[in-house]
Amino acid sequence: MVLRSLTKTLTLVTLWSIALLILSPLLIVLWRSLESGFDSYQEAWLRGNFLLAFANSTIVALGVTFLQLVTSALAGYALARFKFTGKRAIALLILTTLVIPLQILVIPIFLVLKWGHLLDSYAALILPTAANGFSILLMKQHFATIPIELEQAASLDGANRWQVLTNIILPLSRPALVTVFLFTFIGEWNDLFKPLVFSTSPKLVTVQLALASFQEQFTNRWSLLMAAVVIATVPIIFIFLLGQRQLIQGISNTGLKN
Repeated sequence: MVLRSLTKTLTLVTLWSIALLILSPLLIVLWRSLESGFDSYQEAWLRGNFLLAFANSTIVALGVTFLQLVTSALAGYALARFKFTGKRAIALLILTTLVIPLQILVIPIFLVLKWGHLLDSYAALILPTAANGFSILLMKQHFATIPIELEQAASLDGANRWQVLTNIILPLSRPALVTVFLFTFIGEWNDLFKPLVFSTSPKLVTVQLALASFQEQFTNRWSLLMAAVVIATVPIIFIFLLGQRQLIQGISNTGLKN
């Protein structure tokens, strides 16, 4: 009994120590941002033009997230349930995209956007990442954990494939969908590469682009810089905290198959 209590105490101490170590950079940023009080936040918000940046980042992140949810659900369901020639080859091709960074494809993507007259537009920031191999494979693996008997019973009642997907499969896939949403939204919110390459319009500045520009202007004012970092970070922390339970459930269920 004593050994068990000691083991539990040591485990809690270790976990709290690791948590404190991980959170220490955030605590330092928060502490430095408050050195001049909350005036630093007001000044950073106004000088960084974060209102426009927040609006643009929200539009881009939600646009990419919506398209990825649609493409991932449809492609994942097809790979998990349909039988067709070349299925394994397509799955392998999607898997290989995980090792190809966007930076390698920047020139052909830029040319396509230029030929389509899409540069300096929201489309240029949304379409290049409208589909993602990781999200497709994650949804595929999750769909494979859902008993096929549910679909067979719905088919016997007269439901077609689309009705089965929208009325049965997707409602049961909420954890996986939330996982895709969080990964995609946070990734797009933190993305600096696409706004830097595919847009030169000051009207399309995103949070990360505004933060990079802000850093160049106020290099030596640490309280102001840290306040800007906190402003840019708070929304994604809030969104993550809202969906963390679904995220954990979605990741834990994805690897299981009946």
